[in-house]
Amino acid sequence: MNATVLVVHGSANGSTAQIADAVAAVLSKEGLTADTRPAGTVRDVSSYDAVVIGGALYAGRWHKDARRFARRHRRALAERPVWLFSSGPLDPSAGERDIPPVPGVRRVMERIDAREHITFGGRLEEGARGWVARMLLKNGKGGDFRDFDQIERWAARVAGELTGVRQEG
Repeated sequence: MNATVLVVHGSANGSTAQIADAVAAVLSKEGLTADTRPAGTVRDVSSYDAVVIGGALYAGRWHKDARRFARRHRRALAERPVWLFSSGPLDPSAGERDIPPVPGVRRVMERIDAREHITFGGRLEEGARGWVARMLLKNGKGGDFRDFDQIERWAARVAGELTGVRQEG
């Protein structure tokens, strides 16, 4: 199956967008057609066979563009396979254990019958926008905790589900 997959993201400082790009690159490498777009720019999902929605986590909430995308396209999303990811922990915890979705993401999962959710580590570096981000950086809470090997393995599993090819690992 040569499915067309939309990978959307809600990202304030670019970290989640980079994860979405990495997911789309793996999907493309596995023979799928993948488009990556900011969640707030998508008007229609009808031309896509599957969707991956990624959102940055801020104070226990998914990025507003990811939430709005899921709400706006709820009916269409319920008719196709959907996977969700969050990015956010500013520590190694996402690579060490499964972190369950925050309550708002869990509600989105139920409403659209998403197949899976995963939480990846986040990134917060100098120059990040927002008062909270600046305070976290000032208090030494910044850094890059994304694990691109983990991200790529997960994306390969998603591709395997869409193509019917079982992924190792």
